[in-house]
Amino acid sequence: MSDQDAFLEIWYNAMIIAAIVCFSIAFLIYLVHNFRVAVIKEFKGKYDYILIHEVRIYKKAFIVVGVGIGCLINLYGSGETALNTIGVWFFVRMFFAISGGTLIAYVSSLVLEYYYPTKLNSKLKKWRYMPRVNPKTGNKMRLLSEEEEDVHLDLGKQAEESIFSIDYDVWIDEKSSDIKIEKYEGHLAALKCNNCGFFTMKVIKEEITQRYEDESPKELVKHYKCAYCKNIRATAFIISKKEAEDYKDLRLSVRRNTKNIDLVKIEIHSILSGKRFYEFPTIDQAQKFLEEFDVDKIAKS
Repeated sequence: MSDQDAFLEIWYNAMIIAAIVCFSIAFLIYLVHNFRVAVIKEFKGKYDYILIHEVRIYKKAFIVVGVGIGCLINLYGSGETALNTIGVWFFVRMFFAISGGTLIAYVSSLVLEYYYPTKLNSKLKKWRYMPRVNPKTGNKMRLLSEEEEDVHLDLGKQAEESIFSIDYDVWIDEKSSDIKIEKYEGHLAALKCNNCGFFTMKVIKEEITQRYEDESPKELVKHYKCAYCKNIRATAFIISKKEAEDYKDLRLSVRRNTKNIDLVKIEIHSILSGKRFYEFPTIDQAQKFLEEFDVDKIAKS
């Protein structure tokens, strides 16, 4: 056996072993990630872990898969006698192997960056709205509506919710009156772009456009830009001056299933002020806005 034959035999064996190792590592990364999610007891903990780590971990797994595919490409022609010598074809094949592996890793990264957030959003919603159980009593807890939860939030938390920078979920054990408050990022996370359909619309700028007579913020305009198609939009949010005391006597007569609603859009046409667009994260906030809406005040502003 010539030196070239010995080298090629070692090379092909190394590529087979490397491909198996790479695919095994990628699968192990996937298993370890899901195992870590499974062992987290708190649903909020699962939510936070998936939000922070899942896309990054999957990107690492696909990079390793890309390396494995590059190794497989390097096996092309291993059984052909005509290619059992080291020549230009060897380096050409290596170039295609590097290009193929890089392409797989790059395309996978794009999928995770622009398409996967749609699936990730559904997964996060599952854990966010999974019924909570009171660890003290074992009773099921109920998620309060936007109006009901304000009673249990201090002024600082209400202010954060008013400008949608932070969102709080309040769960109550109605038998023992125990309260559980969970904190989530508001619209700092990416929203669904109406143009391309991906969850890549992020806030790039915020500004107060209107104020009440006491100079407190009345209308907040958020400017969004899609990271994928570069689509731009601006949305106005009305900031309520109501405090927790204003909602203590309010009770919802009908419970509605609004967990799968991402956004409520209201378009108002006025002869005096033209078109106005408003967007709200929940039906309750949209309803609150409509109850307080005064077309004459908007026309004068």
